[in-house]
Amino acid sequence: MTNMKKEIKNAIIAGIVVICAIAGIATYFMSLDKPGLENSSLAQPIFGNTSQVDESQYPLAPDLVGISGYVNTTPDALKSSMKNEVVLYDFWTYSCINCLRTLPYLEEWNTKYADKGLLIVGVHSPEFEFEKDINNVKMAVQKYNITYPVVLDSDHATWDAFGNNYWPAEYITDYLGHIRHEHFGEGDYDQTEKVIQQLLNQRAHALGLNVNANMSLVNLQPHEFSDQQTPELYFGYDFATGRSFLGNQEGFHPNLTVTYTLPSTLQQNYFYLDGDWQNLDDSMKLISDSGKVVLPYYAKDVNIVAAGPNVGVQVLLDGNPVVASDAGGDLQNSTVNVSENRLYNVISSQQAGPHVITLIAKPGFQIYTFTFG
Repeated sequence: MTNMKKEIKNAIIAGIVVICAIAGIATYFMSLDKPGLENSSLAQPIFGNTSQVDESQYPLAPDLVGISGYVNTTPDALKSSMKNEVVLYDFWTYSCINCLRTLPYLEEWNTKYADKGLLIVGVHSPEFEFEKDINNVKMAVQKYNITYPVVLDSDHATWDAFGNNYWPAEYITDYLGHIRHEHFGEGDYDQTEKVIQQLLNQRAHALGLNVNANMSLVNLQPHEFSDQQTPELYFGYDFATGRSFLGNQEGFHPNLTVTYTLPSTLQQNYFYLDGDWQNLDDSMKLISDSGKVVLPYYAKDVNIVAAGPNVGVQVLLDGNPVVASDAGGDLQNSTVNVSENRLYNVISSQQAGPHVITLIAKPGFQIYTFTFG
């Protein structure tokens, strides 16, 4: 019995030694996954010692190049206002629902921090040809109450200079112009605002200013996404390459007008056409006297990016006129009047779920995408 207890004791001790060794090795390899994090100024407490930052380790933001127009500013005024400011570059385009859902945060930050050294620059990099028109951009700036400067990056020259690939995308520089933070897509608003606060306080310390950024955070309700949400659907044959969700057997025929007929069976997340539609690189345009777009989807909100000469489009939800509780902001009496090249919110239900939306259109109606929320 004594020898057995001793053997058991030795086995336990050996086991503990092995466990400790494994834990030590695991800790070492975990540290390898985070190179340099402890040396990053963004990893330090937001209101820590802001004087011990070597900005030169961060890349300088490229210049705004290839700008074709200015809204809420002029070239000289913008250049002057950027000096010694913390700059947030927001890459957006006005038909992008993800961009539009980010705008309220940008406006709140502009109101809260503009007098403390923050300058927001909206870099409008279009997805569709109609978004290159400065009058359309001005319309959107007014519609969404954007008060900070907006520049038109119509040929994506500044987009390319930043190496950007996303809408929306935020790049934030310190007061010396070094890029200190990047964020792509929606979300993480608290983290972004804390970076703004940190860089503003670093700026104030470096310039000897008695200015401190408010430590509170903007309190807005972020958009809630559904796990099963239908993805964005494109109607243009160029945009649909590699991600075609046109359900008709007739398919795409570039630059031709095709007569489409609805099949007997519809598949979720595929759109179906009825009538004569002209296939364009970025959209479909109705040519016949009447036509339909039918889509089984799963989402809470449905938006269309569309154009037309004051075209009234009737909207049905599950085969019936849209009731008030499901109506989007651009829908009146189950009809959306398409008179501008922009995004229209047609369905806004209380909860996400499976539905079928039908658009009954007239000649001249042009549709670019379905987007969801």
